[in-house]
Amino acid sequence: MSPRSDDDEPRRGTSPRRGSSRDLPGEEPVDDPREGRRGRSSIGEARAYTPRGRTVAERGRLPRNTGRNADPFRPALQVLDGGESGQRARARGRNVEPPAQREESKPREQTKPREKEKPREQTKPREKEKPREQVKAREQSRTREPERRTPRERTSSGTTRTRDGERPRTRERSKEKEGPRRTATRRPVESEPPKLANSTRRLRLGTVLALSLFITIGVRLVVLQVATSPEEAASLLELREDRLSSVKLPAPRGSILDRNGNVLAHSVEARYVYADPEDPGLQKDLPGTAEKLARLLGVSRTELYAGMQRKQLLGGKWSRFRYLARGVDITDAERVDALGLPGIYTATDARRDVQGDLASNLIGFTGVEGRGLEGLEARYDDLLHGTDGKRVFERGAGNLNAPIPGGFQQDTPARPGNSLQLTIDQDLQFQVQRVLDAAGKKKNATVGGAVVLDIRTGEVLAQASYPSYNAAKPDAVDGAKRIDMPSSVVTDPGSSHKAFIFGAALQEGLVKPDELIEISPAIKKGDTTFEDTHPEVKGTRMTLPGLLAHSSNVGTIILADRLGKEKVYEYQQKFGLGKATGEGAPAEVDGALLAPEDWSGSSYGSVPIGHSVSATLIQMAAGYGAIANDGVYVQPRLIKATISGEDGKVTPAPASSTHRVLDVETSRQLRYMMEAVVATDSGTGRAARVTGYRVAGKTGTGKLLIDGQYTSHNASSFIGMAPAENPRYVIAVSMDVSSGGGGDVAAPAFSDMMSYVLLHNHVPPAGSKPPTFKIKE
Repeated sequence: MSPRSDDDEPRRGTSPRRGSSRDLPGEEPVDDPREGRRGRSSIGEARAYTPRGRTVAERGRLPRNTGRNADPFRPALQVLDGGESGQRARARGRNVEPPAQREESKPREQTKPREKEKPREQTKPREKEKPREQVKAREQSRTREPERRTPRERTSSGTTRTRDGERPRTRERSKEKEGPRRTATRRPVESEPPKLANSTRRLRLGTVLALSLFITIGVRLVVLQVATSPEEAASLLELREDRLSSVKLPAPRGSILDRNGNVLAHSVEARYVYADPEDPGLQKDLPGTAEKLARLLGVSRTELYAGMQRKQLLGGKWSRFRYLARGVDITDAERVDALGLPGIYTATDARRDVQGDLASNLIGFTGVEGRGLEGLEARYDDLLHGTDGKRVFERGAGNLNAPIPGGFQQDTPARPGNSLQLTIDQDLQFQVQRVLDAAGKKKNATVGGAVVLDIRTGEVLAQASYPSYNAAKPDAVDGAKRIDMPSSVVTDPGSSHKAFIFGAALQEGLVKPDELIEISPAIKKGDTTFEDTHPEVKGTRMTLPGLLAHSSNVGTIILADRLGKEKVYEYQQKFGLGKATGEGAPAEVDGALLAPEDWSGSSYGSVPIGHSVSATLIQMAAGYGAIANDGVYVQPRLIKATISGEDGKVTPAPASSTHRVLDVETSRQLRYMMEAVVATDSGTGRAARVTGYRVAGKTGTGKLLIDGQYTSHNASSFIGMAPAENPRYVIAVSMDVSSGGGGDVAAPAFSDMMSYVLLHNHVPPAGSKPPTFKIKE
């Protein structure tokens, strides 16, 4: 159905419907029934003036006639302008007039048709005082752009004008088709204030952008670290090697201290001298440079010249770093720098400083790289060395160790090594070593050793070797002369082993302390005859102290026969023979025992008197320590504590393991018998006497075992304890000499050492004189 024209008659007559609005103020009645009801509306008329024939409830307007008897819950209807109410359409681009202003009669503007619908043909109101051309242009503009609004400006007279200076258009309904027209004056409408920015929207937008940035960076990092191809990684490494240089930062090596905190070995600051063979200035005068450095470094010119030669490395690159000297004194290094030789540089280094030959065989030495090579330095190298640091820096051309100012530099600090505190007493070690050295030279010994043991704690107070050497110059002596004799050399203990047989027989109740043993000049076991060095006629009855004092082989073999080979082997193990003591010395050996099933006929005679047995001096000292400590064996140890290099925390070493070998009374009876060796004038150990103190001990003469073969020399020893009535210390001395026994070789050295130990540790003299012993009946 086509839209109606304005000339058509209304469908339902001219009478107003109930609920229609009254005449608006300012409007005059007209003859045309349809035009005369301007301001009044019905549903039909509203449909007629609405492009789509729709109606909406009038919202936001006051009722036109408050006195009208209408349904208050039924909103009045209004004509739509372009499909929307006039008030809502106006609210889009300008402020809505308040109700008070709307009550002033204003002619309604004709609602524009929508673009998609054909607009009704309407008679446009005649415009006064305007050129015809302007009216026509406006009509064309309105036809082309029906929904465009022309911005308006307020004039000084209160009316509005367009930006082109034209007067505003008003849309009016004609009261008649050709009758006079009346135009209502529209009050100016203020523009709606501009909308402010939404802060919440800005915040969300910023969050999204930030998250996007971080995600992009994270993805890039993952790509660089994970998705990099091997070729790219190799290329990056090559570029880095071309621009970066690294220098090792040596970790300060821990010190080795004595029991009182005195330094036995520690690292001191030094310098190393190196060359850059690729320096053109160095290659111009190699002989002259070598000549100048040789005078300061104490290195031969030939060696220096070879060190400055160019050297090609694996991969085709040429070396730019070669050591010339390590551990150089700081003053000498400063003189090298003062020469200004091209391609010759110095850098910080460390040098191991030792107390000459003091305990050198035990402590050992380090190499030029600061790693332990022998002795305690080698065994505890991981603890002492620490962790080296590293400095990586960007360098320029020429000097290897010249970082570019402001360039890349990364330091990984070194972690200092821990220090090692020994049980050694520095003063006591010095005196023991001095006495041993003098005795070794006097007796022309090939090798010798001495151990001082605290029987209550098992701590080794001194452990010396002969000959000693200067640990600062280890290459000056042969390697065989640098060993620690007490822990690394095994010998037949000889007669010093007899004390274990006497103790085992007493402990097993196979002999009484006052029993007399009938002996003869010799005894045969298997195909071997064993004789005494102090032969007695056949049938001589001797006491147990007499058998020990004269070191009777025959009497000892008789007691071993009562024990049996199984018991002999059992007590050898209880006294600590046949296995390393675990004192902490490097390269400690086990020694060897002859198992009972391996005994031959002669073994019944050789084993009890200390042959067919190999043991170290520290093992023998620990066994005598059990006799001195009322029958309790205490494991010897060299390590007292470790000291952290970072915070100085002291961690004590684990306590020594212990086990009982003899009863208290048995050990006291045995110590009393052993005093006869020193106290009697006929005793083999009378040279071991100490003025003012009672001494108990035993001499021994065995054979040194080298590479499984016995030497032709005598391994002469003396092991004793003092004070005998309440022992505190055990000292074991052994030397390999061409002739002589323990009584005249080792006993005098023992006496000097024990005298100093007792006085140094303020041990009071004995309150009684040594006992008088009956040797034989």
